[in-house]
Amino acid sequence: MTAPQHPHQALFEDQASQIALPVVDHYCGVEARMRKSLELQAQMGPVFDVTLDCEDGAPVGGEAEHMLMVLSLLNSAHNAHGRVGVRVHPWGHAAFEADVEALCAHAQRCAYVMVPKPQSLQDVQRAADWIDATLRRHGLQPQSLPIHTLIETHGALRDVQAIAAHPRIESLSFGLMDFVSAHGGAIPQYAMTAHGQFTHPLVVRAKLELAAAAHCWGKTPSHCVVTEFKNTAALQAAAERAAREFGYTRMWSIHPQQIQPILDAFAPSAAEVDQAIDILMAAQAAHWAPIQHRDTLHDRASYRYFWQVLQRAHRTGQDLPQEVRQAFFAAD
Repeated sequence: MTAPQHPHQALFEDQASQIALPVVDHYCGVEARMRKSLELQAQMGPVFDVTLDCEDGAPVGGEAEHMLMVLSLLNSAHNAHGRVGVRVHPWGHAAFEADVEALCAHAQRCAYVMVPKPQSLQDVQRAADWIDATLRRHGLQPQSLPIHTLIETHGALRDVQAIAAHPRIESLSFGLMDFVSAHGGAIPQYAMTAHGQFTHPLVVRAKLELAAAAHCWGKTPSHCVVTEFKNTAALQAAAERAAREFGYTRMWSIHPQQIQPILDAFAPSAAEVDQAIDILMAAQAAHWAPIQHRDTLHDRASYRYFWQVLQRAHRTGQDLPQEVRQAFFAAD
């Protein structure tokens, strides 16, 4: 009998395995904060992404200079793990084409590009077409620069299934503030708080539709910000609800103090990790045939779940036993 297969080969031969992105997407738009975030990432490892913001971070009239600063950081030793992305201006903004041109020409170590504020699937398609044409013009393959996008307008939410299905989209993020503002005062300010965003029906509906669409098409759903960055308890509670009730596998951070609480909230418990290890090691030894574990039968359907638990533990930086790392994560 051949050697036991890795879960990617054994469990997903009939379906695509979702790309596993770091569970934290940390945003920063000011140079000093960018540098501090990159230093922190170098220390902690690639357990979180850093997104350098050229939309809200760039001063009006200083977009080109801001992009030059971002490029210098992307191409420097500060980008230690290659997990740094860039948010460009929206499709249709005067700076969008220049942003994309600069990234494609000078930033081959950019992990992804975030396209904000699409009004529809058509906007996403036009932005993706422009990005891909620019990449090809510089001798690069489109797959070398994944595209992330924000769902924060009525039109984008209407088209969220089609946007998630787009082959160039890797991740969809929910933009809470712009989504609430788009309702012209019909949604109260309370819905932008750490607690209120999980109770207002229109916001809850939007979050659930985004998460469902992302999972349907094998993309990563990324949860929105919590602006009360000094309230660690509120952040922890919001992150736990996003991960365990709303189906999100990634979340935005806007302050370095938010990174570790989000990692903790998205990480499985020690008991969950131990159970996943026991079941997966036994399943691999059985060449992924059904097994019995503590009076419960398991097969490939439950193996997929426990593999996802173990992947989440790995992505959140948990200390896994050496034999587990060797069996499942040796290539990382």
